[in-house]
Amino acid sequence: MATAMFTSLWQYRGFVIGSVQREFQTRYRNSLLGAVWTILNPLAMIIVYTVIFSQLMQARLPGVANDFGYGIYLCAGLLTWGLFAEIIGRSQGVFLEHASLLKKLSFPRICLPIIVVLNALLNFTIIFGLFIGFLVITGNFPGWVVLAMLPVLLIQVIFAASLGIILGILNVFFRDVGQLTGIVLQFWFWFTPIIYPPSILPEDIANILAWNPMTPLAQAYQGIFVQGAWPAWHTLWPMVVVSILLSLLALSMFRKRAGEMVDEL
Repeated sequence: MATAMFTSLWQYRGFVIGSVQREFQTRYRNSLLGAVWTILNPLAMIIVYTVIFSQLMQARLPGVANDFGYGIYLCAGLLTWGLFAEIIGRSQGVFLEHASLLKKLSFPRICLPIIVVLNALLNFTIIFGLFIGFLVITGNFPGWVVLAMLPVLLIQVIFAASLGIILGILNVFFRDVGQLTGIVLQFWFWFTPIIYPPSILPEDIANILAWNPMTPLAQAYQGIFVQGAWPAWHTLWPMVVVSILLSLLALSMFRKRAGEMVDEL
């Protein structure tokens, strides 16, 4: 069944790619600067977090002598979280948002969450490209270790997409799921070491945060870009297992509920 699903997805790849292109173009259609905003917005964020926090506010990261250390730590964590939150936030409402499309057209329903993921990755690529450019200009580029972010990114995308599909299906039948997701994401953000390093927390709290699925992912990115260190792969294996199990659950739920979702919508 999974093979048939991916085969049909490949057959409709033109629909998926076209949808991603249309959404990107529609986002800036009526603005004077158009797609330039895709550069200006993340560039402003990078400048604020690296220059304002690290330089003007003299914020420092424990154990890191680099003046830009805390700013880079912030950007790595925030960009990581931004990708995760965008996939989850949009996936949980994707079937409701395209209810009329699902009723009128015949196409693989799995295309919709895939389009969400690709759009999020497109935004992430643009922003992270600017971040890399900043690191090169300031002499903080970590070198070849940056390639380690690719497997970390793959784990993160599988985890986020699988969880997003599950929430999206549940939200069709239980509309409170969409409201609850936004609240949970807010708490989840602050329980993830993005603004603060775990080393400043009491040991008991730090041990609790270690159970947060996003903690090893955020720390992997931060270690790569702040310290130029390869991730501690053993800390990511639990996330690999969780991501695989979630993906199997998501595909199983999707196969069983795809028809019912259209009726419910």
